Amino acid sequence: MTEKIQKLREATGAGVMDCKRAMEESGGDMEKAAAIIREKGLAKAEKKSERSTGAGLLKTYIHNGRVGVLLELHCETDFVSRSEDFDNLARELAMQVAAMNPENVEELLKQAYIKDESTDIDSLIKSVIAKFGENIKVEKFCRYEI
Repeated sequence: MTEKIQKLREATGAGVMDCKRAMEESGGDMEKAAAIIREKGLAKAEKKSERSTGAGLLKTYIHNGRVGVLLELHCETDFVSRSEDFDNLARELAMQVAAMNPENVEELLKQAYIKDESTDIDSLIKSVIAKFGENIKVEKFCRYEI
């Protein structure tokens, strides 16, 4: 059981105790446990959506020297804004903007994620919110194309 908990933790980024509870609740089924973790993570993310985001970063992405994106992504603390996972999220979002050219943040959040069309951008962000326990939001972006 410990090995399954570790695999679930690696796959979801959830805490050990959350993984243990999900495994117990699912009767040891990895897929059901992962679904439980996602559901609980999304519920946690909804609770955090009203919290202030005073930290963050600017991320740039240039595709083939012809399309450029500048994205402003906010979070609650500098600790999270300097993390590799937060930086990776910012890069994925900037690539999404470059590829799909949304008109605004609301449209971006509704788009299917280019690397996994079974999820949308809003759910991608909420999964990172659940992992960090902090509110994260796309403040704004701009896209240039030659």
